Amino acid sequence: MNRIVILGAGTAGTMMANHLSHELAKGDWEINIIDEKHDHYYQPGYLFLPFDIYKPQDIVKQIEEFIPKGVKLIKGIIEKIEPEKNEVLMANGTAISYKILIVATGAKIAPEEVSGMKGSEWQKSVFDFYTFDGALALRDKLRDWEGGNLVVHITEMPIKCPVAPLEFAFLADSFFHNKKMREKVEITFVTPLSGAFTKPKATEALDHLMVDKNIHLVSDFAIEQVDNENKKIIDYGGKEVPFDLLVTVPTNKGDELMERSGLGDDLNYVPTNKGSLQSLAHENIFVIGDASNIPASKAGSVAHFEAEILTENIKRFINNEPLKEEFDGHANCFIETGHGKALLIDFNYSHEPVEGTFPFPGVGPLRLLKESRMNHMGKLAFRWIYWNMLLKGTHIPFVSATMQEAGKEFENA
Repeated sequence: MNRIVILGAGTAGTMMANHLSHELAKGDWEINIIDEKHDHYYQPGYLFLPFDIYKPQDIVKQIEEFIPKGVKLIKGIIEKIEPEKNEVLMANGTAISYKILIVATGAKIAPEEVSGMKGSEWQKSVFDFYTFDGALALRDKLRDWEGGNLVVHITEMPIKCPVAPLEFAFLADSFFHNKKMREKVEITFVTPLSGAFTKPKATEALDHLMVDKNIHLVSDFAIEQVDNENKKIIDYGGKEVPFDLLVTVPTNKGDELMERSGLGDDLNYVPTNKGSLQSLAHENIFVIGDASNIPASKAGSVAHFEAEILTENIKRFINNEPLKEEFDGHANCFIETGHGKALLIDFNYSHEPVEGTFPFPGVGPLRLLKESRMNHMGKLAFRWIYWNMLLKGTHIPFVSATMQEAGKEFENA
């Protein structure tokens, strides 16, 4: 049997199942997708849940709703991948063979990597918002919180959606203004980076916004521990930042399955060709989304662009044709800045975010690296696009998988 096995029914895996079901419908290929979970989460919605902008039912649906007809969904825990045997071994002892394996197991938080982070104050005064449970617990905390030192913190890079911690700080500013208590809250943004973001041009714009919103920046902070008793975070150089409420982004790691299978790096990400999305170790294994170690943002838009290119490469692999090293690291992200506005950034491996228009050169209607109400509406509209287009493998009109240079002001970069 010619079988393609997809590991993970999250964003990337579900998109690949839909793309391949369309492309291989008339072929002799069976497609299996494996996941142990029952629910599919719209992860960008985690940002809005703590502020009561979204409700839980807005961001959770059943996995089965998005698995296309003809694709076999297998529920269960994966014990190990055995690439030399071309098999996936399940925890129940079942072995599933494959001709092609697509790893879409994503990334997850690992608060246990930092001493004290998941200590006595976890989900009391120390919260994450990168999980559904964490975002929900933080929502309940913010509803009654009376103010103090709010610290928004990034442990280390890479993380899923690198702009999300900044968005949280901006939305917190807006949230407390709306509650008529902004003067009771001191917001500090703590990052291991030298500035607000990973790209210099975007950092310049974002640093300016932080100053305007009276958000204090503590950069180059390499956290050593969370002191639960004294409510402060401490870095390896001895620097301390006190908090009354700590909203942290813990270390992000790939799935432990990669460690068990000998396929991952130190953070359990799979070494992957950044252009073709083929595993560097096994030619019939491909990697998509947050599971890979490629130097692209771990964001939903990236997985969407990857899926279009990887689908073509899977077809080429089946036909014994050379793979295209076409993925250019394209990422397209809205950045909520609070008060009903947002920025939009568009970049790839070789180009950092710059000013310009999107998606139509010179027309827009969206402006790059500029705050606008239109960008905010685009961010909110993305939820509908996600559920109704992205997951179903539908191409978004006028948005290409690779970054387009037209309409962007590179001379000002």
